[in-house]
Amino acid sequence: MWVEKAQKAAIIFAAIVATIVLIVVLLWQNRSSLDAIDWPLPAAASAAATDSVTVTWLGVTTLLFDDGETQILIDGFFSRPSLADILLGRPVNNDAAGIDYALNKFRIRRLAAIIPLHSHFDHVMDVGAIANRSSASILGSESTAQVARGAGVPEDQITVVTDEQTFQFGDFTVTLLPSIHAPIGWRGAIPLDGKIEEALLMPQPIGSWREGGSFSVLIAHPQGTILVHGSAGYLEDALQGVTADVVMLGVAGLRSLGKGYAERYWQNLVTTTGVHSVYPIHFDDYTQPFGTVVLGPKFLDDFVKTAIWLEEFRDRWDADTSLFVPEFGKPIEILAQPAAVN
Repeated sequence: MWVEKAQKAAIIFAAIVATIVLIVVLLWQNRSSLDAIDWPLPAAASAAATDSVTVTWLGVTTLLFDDGETQILIDGFFSRPSLADILLGRPVNNDAAGIDYALNKFRIRRLAAIIPLHSHFDHVMDVGAIANRSSASILGSESTAQVARGAGVPEDQITVVTDEQTFQFGDFTVTLLPSIHAPIGWRGAIPLDGKIEEALLMPQPIGSWREGGSFSVLIAHPQGTILVHGSAGYLEDALQGVTADVVMLGVAGLRSLGKGYAERYWQNLVTTTGVHSVYPIHFDDYTQPFGTVVLGPKFLDDFVKTAIWLEEFRDRWDADTSLFVPEFGKPIEILAQPAAVN
């Protein structure tokens, strides 16, 4: 009798698991398309304009700034753990071939600094491997330093930043401004909060990369100023007195925080700084292979709906500000961008 009951229980359990898997698969496939966002294209960099400041978006929040002499890399995420790796907590490693490909493809050969915005895996996973292929300095939190140390980066290439601090690289003046991560975890928590306490030796499950403290990065150049803000968290009035021409605006999870929060976020990052152009970043699915840009499943986040909010905020608060979606791998003359009204 008990054998029959056990068999029935096993069948019922298997049916429940199969149903859950089917629901997740269907939800995961339900995505919006970037084509639904009718914003003008950003100005592509001219091959002749070798002295213009360009930025190349390389997915998620990885950004390459270049003025023809000096390169600055925000974050460093070329390896892409799969969804199964993430859900099953499997240890993952740097994709050496993928990193080499990215550095060669996008001519990352004059790299002066690598600046992770915080220490989650989708921001900092490859910074050590990139630094070891260059002489670039890594600037960031103590947790970022532990990632670099785990990769064997020499200590003289690592700078721990604990407060607002400014650095000079060629004509770029870079200021790290302490910030906070978006509260998009369970009940308003920061996902994977905490610090990385010791050198992070690879391979590791993605949960080993803790947030470790977040930064906004102000990148000033004689041609203008760009604010990079990778997570949709903000400190109220923290940017009072800060002005910029362009903001690269992290929007991951913004929809889940509600329209009121999103509007305050816009006011603190866009209205306060007076920028003429806004480029959302961190809107793509980071479980996709490097170079593949698709939006995440709607049940997790819906960037198309977030974009509608951003248009409303722009029209209400900053009518002369332009909105652009960056195109993967295409250099943009970021400071030459006209402030056209959409």
